[in-house]
Amino acid sequence: MIELTAETANESWEVENLYDLCFAPGREGLSSYRLREGVLPVAGLSMLARDEAGILAAAIRYWPVRVGGHLALLLGPVAVHPTRQGEGIGGRLIRESLQAAQELGWHRVMLVGDAPYYARFGFVPLLGVEMPPPTNPERVLGQALQAGAWDGVTGKVRRSA
Repeated sequence: MIELTAETANESWEVENLYDLCFAPGREGLSSYRLREGVLPVAGLSMLARDEAGILAAAIRYWPVRVGGHLALLLGPVAVHPTRQGEGIGGRLIRESLQAAQELGWHRVMLVGDAPYYARFGFVPLLGVEMPPPTNPERVLGQALQAGAWDGVTGKVRRSA
């Protein structure tokens, strides 16, 4: 059985260790990391998945950003421990955290990722939304949590400090 909980400040080290395990060295050099520097993850949306023994199986984080002056959530990273991949834990984290974001009144969410994977969660390409370089524009995806929330929202993605 997997239990989802909100990440707390004292669990940050454990999440960072999971990210180090799941992602290539140098991950912090990606453009999305520059948007996270000096900004805390969004409380209540950054979630952990633990098994019955309390072992961390997966984690997801969200960050506040601004797109052309409009507030948005930046999803990522999401990681599943290599021994737990293929069990649907990552998908569950994505679905439940998106539902929580909507319930908390967030209007829009974006990420940088593989369109074929994230399309099943309702993400579509965001035309006119510019991540800091070097980011492939085809990997900039978004989802409106409120109807029409991305309509007319374009511009550079900036930190929301």
